[in-house]
Amino acid sequence: MTLTELALTIGLLGALGLVARRIGLSAIPAYLLAGLLLGPNEPQELSVIRESEVTEFVAQLGLVFLLFFLGLEFSVGRLTRSGRHFGLGGVVDLVINAGLGLAVGLVAFGPSSAALVLAACIYISSSAVAVKGLIDFRRLGDDETDLVLAVLVFEDIVIAFMLGFAAAGGGEVSESLVIVAKAMGFLTVGLAASRWLAVPLDRFLDRLPLEFFLLAVFGFLVGSAAIADELGLSEAIGALIAGIVLSETAVRGQIEERFFSFRDIFAALFFFVFGLSIDLSGLYDIGWILAFAVVVTVLGKIGAGLVGGRLGGFTRRQGFNAGVALVAHGEFTIILAQLASSNPAIGADARRDLVAFAGLYVLVTATIGVVLMKESKRIGRALFPGRTLAPET
Repeated sequence: MTLTELALTIGLLGALGLVARRIGLSAIPAYLLAGLLLGPNEPQELSVIRESEVTEFVAQLGLVFLLFFLGLEFSVGRLTRSGRHFGLGGVVDLVINAGLGLAVGLVAFGPSSAALVLAACIYISSSAVAVKGLIDFRRLGDDETDLVLAVLVFEDIVIAFMLGFAAAGGGEVSESLVIVAKAMGFLTVGLAASRWLAVPLDRFLDRLPLEFFLLAVFGFLVGSAAIADELGLSEAIGALIAGIVLSETAVRGQIEERFFSFRDIFAALFFFVFGLSIDLSGLYDIGWILAFAVVVTVLGKIGAGLVGGRLGGFTRRQGFNAGVALVAHGEFTIILAQLASSNPAIGADARRDLVAFAGLYVLVTATIGVVLMKESKRIGRALFPGRTLAPET
């Protein structure tokens, strides 16, 4: 990628992202669309950029920053505050949507690692799109928002364990178990360190001038990613651990403020680079999987919202609103597919299909999800007319 190509990329990302924002959609599908248009695959009319070591490095940085910020939100205190919605709503969502996702995966790929990755891609909602929608449509004060946020936290925990499998699992059963065990052990160490090291890290980082504060945090992030890579795990796991360790420190807010712009820039480039790998010529092969998965997702997420809402004491309309907020998929579906694309234990055809599926699936579900969120209260009144101030007995 040359400087001219980089300038063209940034310009297109900005333009498409602005258009998406003006019409009330997430910028993630816009970034994927930019990569699809400028990439080497079909359509080739605007094909000017090819994947290279530079684009791969940029994508790695984007992945690292995305998982780092997830880790910063991944504190023990947040889990405690989620209350009963975390357990009830999270388990209901897992059983329904991971189960439906696995059914789609088995139909598409048979009993295989690719089926498990596809199930995870369908299960995990987009925290970024969901939270942005809650803000844009002024839903943060709604009672059912607690359920939405609790389910998102639960999903983040489950998907953290899937990252190691997507990156290197899928060989012999014993090898896959070792990978998952390493990931679980690494996460456990991170959660423990976030409590034990919070005070010493606070003292150390608080004494540093701004320049060296930034270098110290960035060095800690890169070092953690490098350790994970040396252990045979994905660098994404290491970045997640770095965020978890720093999540309980008093300087967490300062870290988020100082590195927020870096996350947005490199995350945009990450989705763009992933878009370069999407080949519309494969739509004929995965089109039926895509259509099947989209229908399953809409029904599964809304159904989980209704059941989880009922168990949590919400009305049917509130449960419907919560389920609709979880329809959109985004960053972690892409991350899982990107990790699986370099997993030699998954066949080349399956890897190609997973990448094509993930990009198009995010484009479709993010659009449908935002539109449904915008209209959910009106749709809820039509589906559940009458007095619904309290759950029916």
